[in-house]
Amino acid sequence: MGSYNKDIGSLGEEISENFLIESGYTILERNFRCKTGEIDLIARDGDYICFIEVKTRCGDLFGSPCEAVNYSKQQKISRTAQMYILKKKLYKFCFRFDVIEVILNKENCSSSIKLIKNAFEA
Repeated sequence: MGSYNKDIGSLGEEISENFLIESGYTILERNFRCKTGEIDLIARDGDYICFIEVKTRCGDLFGSPCEAVNYSKQQKISRTAQMYILKKKLYKFCFRFDVIEVILNKENCSSSIKLIKNAFEA
């Protein structure tokens, strides 16, 4: 089951990355990891550096994917973003935390994607 979920997550990140590029974002990092956690995608959108959590599901049986980005997860993403900002010396930029929901439909091999800008505050 763990490997299956990892595969679903990787597919969702790939779909999200392509969506962001098509939407004019510049991808800076994928799967940035440090001691405080991981951020799925880091991208630039105009003057903003966006820290993006991707949540992928097969159908919406268990609620909307963004509901999985609870307060604890938000804090972890925020701390990891601070480490990235320090490491890359990105002090002059504005920052934003976005969530992308990807719903996969296995029946017709399609997906739907929803970008939630400013999904939470740091």
